[in-house]
Amino acid sequence: MEYLRTLRPLVLFQHQWLTLTLHMQGLQRRYCSKLASSETRKTTLETFKAQITAGPSFHDFIKGVPVNKTFVSEEEDSDRHGYLSEDLDMGNSRKVYFETYGCQMNVNDTEIAWSILQRKGYERTTNLTEADIVLLVTCSIREKAEQTIWNRLQQLTAMKKKRQKTHTPMKIGILGCMAERLKMELLEREKLVDVLAGPDAYRDLPRLLTIAHGGHQASNVLLSLEETYADVMPVHHAPQGYSAFVSIMRGCDNMCSYCIVPFTRGRERSRPVESILEEVRMLSDQGVREVTLLGQNVNSYRDVSEERFCGSDTTKLSRGFKTIYRTKQGGRRFSDLLDRVSRIDPDMRIRFTSPHPKDFPDEVLHLIKERSNICKQIHLPAQSGSSHVLHAMRRGYTREAYLDLVENIKRIIPGVSLSSDFISGFCGETEEDHRQTLSLIRSVGYSVGFLFAYSMRKKTHAFHRLQDDVPAAVKQRRLEECIRVFRQEAARVNAALVGSTQLVLVEGQSKRRAEELCGRTDGNMKVIFPKEDVAAEPADANAATINPGDYVLVKILSANSQSLRGRAVSLGSLRGGRTHDEHAA
Repeated sequence: MEYLRTLRPLVLFQHQWLTLTLHMQGLQRRYCSKLASSETRKTTLETFKAQITAGPSFHDFIKGVPVNKTFVSEEEDSDRHGYLSEDLDMGNSRKVYFETYGCQMNVNDTEIAWSILQRKGYERTTNLTEADIVLLVTCSIREKAEQTIWNRLQQLTAMKKKRQKTHTPMKIGILGCMAERLKMELLEREKLVDVLAGPDAYRDLPRLLTIAHGGHQASNVLLSLEETYADVMPVHHAPQGYSAFVSIMRGCDNMCSYCIVPFTRGRERSRPVESILEEVRMLSDQGVREVTLLGQNVNSYRDVSEERFCGSDTTKLSRGFKTIYRTKQGGRRFSDLLDRVSRIDPDMRIRFTSPHPKDFPDEVLHLIKERSNICKQIHLPAQSGSSHVLHAMRRGYTREAYLDLVENIKRIIPGVSLSSDFISGFCGETEEDHRQTLSLIRSVGYSVGFLFAYSMRKKTHAFHRLQDDVPAAVKQRRLEECIRVFRQEAARVNAALVGSTQLVLVEGQSKRRAEELCGRTDGNMKVIFPKEDVAAEPADANAATINPGDYVLVKILSANSQSLRGRAVSLGSLRGGRTHDEHAA
């Protein structure tokens, strides 16, 4: 009967269109008649066009909406589904529990997904035992990350089976990169998952959860060329509310041979400038003191949403760097966005991650130098110190070009803090290649690093064209050597800060000691210092309590490879200065 009720409107509309078609043929005969006057023809044609415009659309055949319906804009109708009643995809206060794995983009994705579900009447819980829905926001960058999710699914499934029948059956969902990469396996392997939603399908979550609530598996892992969630305001859950992440672009076009990101998150597309500025202004009004602009290739940002900015000027690259894709033209670039974001609130720190070394033209570097609230810290992923390996990785630069860029950055931004990514044991890497990577680490002098053994991923260029020929034991040994050298150099770089006074943004209580506070410098180094009252201003006798979100001037007394230790001198501000190089005698 349900099928017949659905079929009836379709038959009705077919009849209506048949009548309209016959009418159209009659109109055509009248229009072509030599007896019809020019004025009559014009009136008849206009009448016909009006009837066509007011006639049923494709959606009418699906939804069964009357022909003389009131028009609903695409924006207003974007969250509706014609085959579901208005209230069917509502959350009805069902409780959602999120677990987030991987990069900061996944943290931002969690905030977007929650914003969408919150509007539909879902409630968020931090207590797993009372959750009706458990959503894991996942990462596929390495095999270890995926195995962590598989293990967690086994635990959650066991918990699901133990639930009493009087409770609402718990639903388990996988969001993000792993959902896209392993869709069939996730749905079929021991039936562990009820819902799958890829990175571009979060708007569809209410519908998917409605289907799952009815006892069926549901998935949407389609990638989009346009989705940026520009109109979805994330619900930020930053610790103490002092810091937030703002997504400015999604996807990646670089197609590095080892990387799964272009296949799990799709092509690059940038969020409109005005949408980003609106979110940053809102965060500033809420008292947020630090914003990090996010993207898989954040500094390749290019807003082409407005035609007047889509000229013929080409994207500028770092000197000596190239891409595997055609040079892009037009749009507002990363330097334009960074300029406007930094002007919103002079007392708000601005960071960005994760960039590609190719997208650091001088205009970006000079802007970082000039603006006191843009952090003088740059993440510069090298991945390898060998030109041979870099070529196999399809990184678009040589060792020499990378070192030239480092020199240029240090020349334009004195005292800049650098961090990097490295992969040990990539396809075809020799001992000489490995030694060149160790040499690069020593030459540059990074303060922070993210180092991993190579993990081949399906779909990538390396999977199809290269051999994962470095034994696991060799990968591990090389990784440990890289980490050891990295720590030695980081300790040396950080030791140079002893005796200086650093402006620190306080994050909160130290994890190890309740009587200590921790925060981060402009260069993104962790600083630990005693919790004690300080001068409200330098040379001020009035004492003030230090709170999370405060800027504090801290005299650095000691350092190791991972953190700095010091003593707070006074409260500070970005306008009052960043650091003082007062070294102890």
